[in-house]
Amino acid sequence: MHNHSSFISEPLVNEQALLGELVGDHAEAWDLAMELPADMLQKLGAMGILCAEVPASFGGLGASSQHSGELTAYVGSLDSSLRSIMTSQGIAAWAIQRFGDRDQRHRYLGDLTSGDLAAVGFSEPGAGSDLAAMQTRVKRSGDSVVLDGQKMWVTGARYADLLLVLCLQDDDAAFVVVPASAPGVCIEPVPAPLGCRAAGHANIHFDNVQLPAASVLGGGGQSLPMLFTTALSYGRMSIAWGCTGIVRACLEAATEHARVREQSGKPLGQHQLVASHLADLLISEELCTLVCEHASQSWQSSSPDMVIAAVLAKQVSAGHAARSASTAVQVLASAGARDGHVVARAYRDSKVMEIIEGSNEICQLILAQHALTTV
Repeated sequence: MHNHSSFISEPLVNEQALLGELVGDHAEAWDLAMELPADMLQKLGAMGILCAEVPASFGGLGASSQHSGELTAYVGSLDSSLRSIMTSQGIAAWAIQRFGDRDQRHRYLGDLTSGDLAAVGFSEPGAGSDLAAMQTRVKRSGDSVVLDGQKMWVTGARYADLLLVLCLQDDDAAFVVVPASAPGVCIEPVPAPLGCRAAGHANIHFDNVQLPAASVLGGGGQSLPMLFTTALSYGRMSIAWGCTGIVRACLEAATEHARVREQSGKPLGQHQLVASHLADLLISEELCTLVCEHASQSWQSSSPDMVIAAVLAKQVSAGHAARSASTAVQVLASAGARDGHVVARAYRDSKVMEIIEGSNEICQLILAQHALTTV
């Protein structure tokens, strides 16, 4: 079994310690209040922790996918709302690094490692996984561009300084970086979301938003599926590691409870039916860790299978997180059936993980197609 204290490898031990101190026992209160401290997010952003893989030349930590993933799992075990902010910041940074020109990389990555927060807009009211239904569009207007459309369920939008928006551009597509304060941008918080309730989810309307042409990453004109898949792969990796953290938190909470809670004169853990639940949690933790490590290794080596490895990691980890949370609530019973409790949060948060960044069904279709074409 993985030792909880050794989940983070040496390069990010200091960052782990800081996160542990900052989060402490506040996650429950943040969940109930549906808000994270903005000053804490800015502090973590300025330290590069929210997008740990950004190279040092751009002010980042230069962490490997493995080390960044382990840090993400640790945060996921503490607070999935904070982990959601890390995922959004990481997606934005990866897209800028991948598609931005030299000036854009220096400018925007420098912003994201100096305290500015980013949110990423993919989904629309009529377009989730169906890219052909996307309506948000950017058009050239002299030396400027104009953005119109809307995005929904944008994680971190309530806290964001910058919005990275996937949109159509003529017959192609583009990522556009939009200041959240720009005229014509309207951010409407999502009321009482089911999971990751403090992650600042919001719907965003863009009404004739005027921007410099340099706001379009790489000048635009890229393939929509390519932009979507590249950015989403990073998100799936981050969520997979975060779900591994959820499983670890559930394993820890359930085993601790089973050690000290007595029923019929002996600890719960010595009852065979409860012991089977603990075994299932341990199996889930091991499986999630291994599939995430494989995905990070594929990512780090730029393997041809890196995209499918990210889908596999997300599918496996999200499913096991949902089942593990349900199991942990069962083991803790009334002790865990309290809003804000770590396993109650896990129960709600993990269900959302089975929906975002490609629902279970979408991931299954991708994996089935991979099997049909390669096996």
